[in-house]
Amino acid sequence: MSQHLTAGRPHQLGAVFDGAGTNFAVFSENAQKIELCLFSPDGKTELRRLALPERTGPVWHGYLADLPAGTLYGYRAHGQYAPEHGHRFNPNKLLQDPYSREYRGDWIKNSATLGFDQLAPSEDLTFDARDSAPFVPRSVVRDGTRSPAPVQRPRINRSEMLIYEAHVKGLTQEFPDLPDDIKGTYEALASEPVLAHLQSLGITTVELLPVHSFIDDSFLLERDLVNYWGYNTVGFFAPEPRYCGPSGLAGFRAMVDRLHKAGIEVILDVVYNHTAEGDQRGPTLSYRGLDNAAYYRLLNGQPRYYVNDTGCGNTLNASHPFVLRMVLDSLRFWAEEMGVDGFRFDLATTLCREVNGYDPSGSFLDALRQDPVLAELHLIAEPWDIGPGGYQLGQFPPEFGEWNDKYRDTARRYWRGDQHSAQELAACLLGSAGQFDKGGRRAWSSVNFLSSHDGFTLADVTRYNERHNLANKEQGRDGHHSNYSDNCGVEGPSEDPKINARRHRRQLNMLATLFLSQGTPMLLAGDEIGNSQAGNNNAYCQDNPIGWINWAEQDDALLGFVRRLSRFRKDHMCVRQSRFLHGALRASDGLKDVEWIGFDGEPLQWRDPGLSSIGLTLRSSAEVADHELEGDMVFIAFNRDPIPAQIALPEGPEGFHWVRAIDTAAADVFELCEIDPEKTIIEGNSVLAFVLSRNEDNP
Repeated sequence: MSQHLTAGRPHQLGAVFDGAGTNFAVFSENAQKIELCLFSPDGKTELRRLALPERTGPVWHGYLADLPAGTLYGYRAHGQYAPEHGHRFNPNKLLQDPYSREYRGDWIKNSATLGFDQLAPSEDLTFDARDSAPFVPRSVVRDGTRSPAPVQRPRINRSEMLIYEAHVKGLTQEFPDLPDDIKGTYEALASEPVLAHLQSLGITTVELLPVHSFIDDSFLLERDLVNYWGYNTVGFFAPEPRYCGPSGLAGFRAMVDRLHKAGIEVILDVVYNHTAEGDQRGPTLSYRGLDNAAYYRLLNGQPRYYVNDTGCGNTLNASHPFVLRMVLDSLRFWAEEMGVDGFRFDLATTLCREVNGYDPSGSFLDALRQDPVLAELHLIAEPWDIGPGGYQLGQFPPEFGEWNDKYRDTARRYWRGDQHSAQELAACLLGSAGQFDKGGRRAWSSVNFLSSHDGFTLADVTRYNERHNLANKEQGRDGHHSNYSDNCGVEGPSEDPKINARRHRRQLNMLATLFLSQGTPMLLAGDEIGNSQAGNNNAYCQDNPIGWINWAEQDDALLGFVRRLSRFRKDHMCVRQSRFLHGALRASDGLKDVEWIGFDGEPLQWRDPGLSSIGLTLRSSAEVADHELEGDMVFIAFNRDPIPAQIALPEGPEGFHWVRAIDTAAADVFELCEIDPEKTIIEGNSVLAFVLSRNEDNP
């Protein structure tokens, strides 16, 4: 190994072995010196410190001949320690390379990782001289001589997507028939039993909770808890090692490839809005030590403190060119080298903030949409944060889908019996056009969900009126206040068969609502089997049976229902159209693309605050060209009232008649059933769907 660094190159950030040596390049526009620290193979001994010899703009770089891939290293950054001016350089703190693909060792909670003396009265204004190296992981030099295998994507059409939101460990830790050594890992998620389950549900796209390298928050460790969900990123290029099985980090790409072969896409929930370093009282692990004033948004006039639009202590400054570059480089890495098919951006509003707030034409969205790799992937926004003007549902560009929390709340309120909710549900059933039908957007823009990782599971929506979060050790004060849930008469588990039957029917009705709505449906893993979190609506710190899916108590009837719903949605394109429906007349036949009627066949009384029973007829959108028209037609009825009602079915096309296809109140819920159109009854608290059948005398 050479004893001296040469200039190297600034263009490729990170530490990359080229076959003859390793090039190091790291961004910092405010540092005065950057030192490279090399460690022994076991990571315990710091062998050498070498100052990076060159600076090109804000990039410090150097080249060390004969240094192999797999070498462990870190950085120490020299500069001003002046928190009141936004600078927190402290060369006593070993810093992870933001571009490292792998970290070795564990982050250990210790006050030496702080850049200041936490016991001093002025806290972060002080300077701590202890070495943090014993308590932080090492970065690993990557091998740039190996090219990743080509990615073979399923490329699912957006109007055909069925998203399954899952946690790698939560989905697989208690999944039946898995070897113990792979439970909770990437390999488990791609195992034959799990793949068979996903395929039986018709899942096209798995959306994984964060798998970027993350750490456990100090306040959780003090409570003997951990960060289970993973929204606490420390490395945007490295897979989280706690989900590695026998194949190590290679198991992630192998998982993606196996899912692709099964026809299933992979979307990652990514957290580029903040990092694990927290606010001014947090540890110095990487970004803060390399260039605090560049990586983070600081309070105007008080740069000692951080803008906290995320509620997590800090906000990444994605409007800075090199921070934006890091985000885009990270996204391309996961797409090109790890094979993922898209991204769900946590607190996406934060990434789109410029000086004057959220900007749909800001640097992040412009760069993302123009990138030749990323623009072809699935892009989904969580369209809010807690900053001023942070709720931006419907305001993202046409390429994006958006989590529609209004859909979630409206579906819960309707089936709970709230007034005015039927009118709101009607809009949701048609893809929430009021929010999304503009600028050429499609109906799939609305990502519809009944529940997600954040909140009650679907089963708990029907079991609990109140959150039960004492296990989180925050005196039950955490989690959503407004859950729009209904325990059906008893709080928590019940032995009353009537209560349980009511809850089961409620879940059937809500799931039918989801699958029969225009937009992109998203199913929370476990909802298909009635999984409960015992009323915990904020299980972010519950890496235990509360947060894991309980497969041993799966509801087989509910599972079968979801499988059939998925098949119905796939078979009937008029419930999953890409264009919005507004009741316009179709040029081909002069019929409306959607018609609303009451059960008596008369127009709905939209002004009635207690409106609870609605029917709609779906046909191909009037915006579809004649050559794209399909003859599919579906009539759907929703009855929230507890008493049965007779339905006047709409007139079908000549040569066809209606048959019942779905009835959430019937034992044979999915059996095609001939009906008497003059005496068709919808039971109380149920959903019916009818499809066309050709008359026998009209072959």
